Order: sequence, then C-alpha cells, then structure tokens
Amino acid sequence: MTSSRRTGLLLALVTAAISGFAVFFNSFGVKAVGNATTYTTLKNTVAFLVLLIGVTVLMAADRPRERVVLTRPNTMQQWLGLAVVGVLGGAVAFVLFFEGLARASSSNAAFLHKTLLIWVALLAVPLLGERLGRWHLLAITLLVVGQVGLAGGAAAAFGQGELMILAATVVWAVEVVLAKWLLRDLSSWTLGLTRMGVGSAVLLAWTAARGGLAMVGSLTTEQWGWVLFTGLLLAGYVSAWYAALARAQAVDVTAVLVVGAVITVLLGAAAQGQPLVPRAAWIALVLAGGALVATPMWRGSPAVGAASRGGTVSA
Repeated sequence: MTSSRRTGLLLALVTAAISGFAVFFNSFGVKAVGNATTYTTLKNTVAFLVLLIGVTVLMAADRPRERVVLTRPNTMQQWLGLAVVGVLGGAVAFVLFFEGLARASSSNAAFLHKTLLIWVALLAVPLLGERLGRWHLLAITLLVVGQVGLAGGAAAAFGQGELMILAATVVWAVEVVLAKWLLRDLSSWTLGLTRMGVGSAVLLAWTAARGGLAMVGSLTTEQWGWVLFTGLLLAGYVSAWYAALARAQAVDVTAVLVVGAVITVLLGAAAQGQPLVPRAAWIALVLAGGALVATPMWRGSPAVGAASRGGTVSA
C-alpha cells in the first residue's frame, strides 16, 4: 500500500510538472493556430495517436506478460463508464472550456478552473468513500487561496462564458471521480487510450460540422509544430495522470496537480521579465498546501491516499 501511494505521489508530481509546462505553451500554441477549437481537436488527436503507439510498443514488449497493458471491461457499467469518460472528459468539457474562454476574461477563466479541487473533493467523499482529515481541509484551503491569488482574484462578473467554463470544470471533476472508480478494475492505459480516442473522434466530428477542419490543409510548419509539441505534452499528462489516479485518492492526486500552477507562473514571469516578489506569498501557499498532501502520501499514512480496492491497475 505504501509503495503504491509513493508511486502515485511521484506520478502526480510528474503530472503537475507536465501540466505546468503545458498550460504555458498552450497559450502560445492556440494563438499560433488561431482557432481554439481546431487547435484543441488536432492537439488531442495527436495525443491519442502517441498513446496508441505507446500502448502498441508496450504490448509488443510485454513478453512474458508480466503486467497488464490493456484490460477489457467485463460489465455494461464499465463500458458505459468508459464511454462517458471519453465523451464528457475528452470532448464535451474541452468544447465548453474553450468556447467559454472565447467569451470570458482570462482572469475569470483561471479562477473558475482552479475550483476543480473543490468539486473533486465534494464528489469523491460520498461517491468513492475517500477520507478527508483536518490536514486535507487545511491543504485544500491553502491550495485554493494560493491559486486564486496567482489567478488575480475571484471572478468579478459571471456571464455565459463563465458559466461554460464552470460547467467544463464540474464535468472534469465528474470525470476524475468516474475514472477513479473505473481504475479499480481497468488499467490506466485502457482508460487513457479510450478517453483520448473517443474524445478525439467526438471533437473531430464537432469541428468538422462547424467547418473548423477546413483550415487544416493551410496550417504552416510552425503551426503544426505547436500542435505536435503540445499533443506530446498532453499524451504524457494523460498517461501519468491516470497512472497516479490508479494508485492514490482522487482528492490527493488532484491536490498535488495544483502545484503545476507554480511552474506556469515561473515560466510566465521569466518570459515576460516580471518580478516574482508580488506573487511570492501565493506561490508559498500553493507549495505549502501541496506539501501537506504529499508528506502523508510518502509516509504511507492510512489517513491519506487509500489505494484502489480490487481489480488490476497498471501504468
């Protein structure tokens, strides 16, 4: 149990690092392509293809079969769960988020997206039976306050765009909880490949219906470079994220993921030549909150990070 939680912590930290870089570079990628929905569709499709290649290589090298790379759902509930993860988490949430982003201010969008940890905590306790102690509550408070500070404050106005972003965030929270349940019996590769495969198919159909794919043939080498680079980052994020989620509580993994915001801030400050002193207090709060969650996970405290019960999970 302790070894599994430690591995989950390390994978969550890897996911947070990838997320920090991805958020920073995605801001350049979406501007380079010019159409947020088309960019997201192509990026997600690249991520699916990378995961597919990775799974193929792993399965070819898995001789003798020492681990399960892909697992087959055994019940209708599992098949339905995979479909929901793919459609909602891999497509609907992305459409809602980027369509909302086009209508809302960047500061409001950043604040609303930072509430993901709260929604996951509210859902994971009653639906997954996860435990939250006093240290959890303190850590969540520090993480949320720190994120709000880094995002520039709470949402000042609430319009259609903000509503769409909030809806996307809640959908992603539902996906996290559903994915955690599925990972009790299915491998992380099965879930990641399904999420990106189904999601990409839905996004391609949505983008094609809106005429967004017409510009694909006119993309420049630089634009394709951004799509491929951020698609690789997304593939790494998804594989590490589900592997971490298979080994630790959804609340713990989501909390550690918040630390990635610090990396994004550091990269942004370096690129724009901005001083970090005004944000030092907020960065310290985020790091302190992450440490409060990470320390019990590493020590194997039974109060934090219960491992998945039953089934086979593997990275």
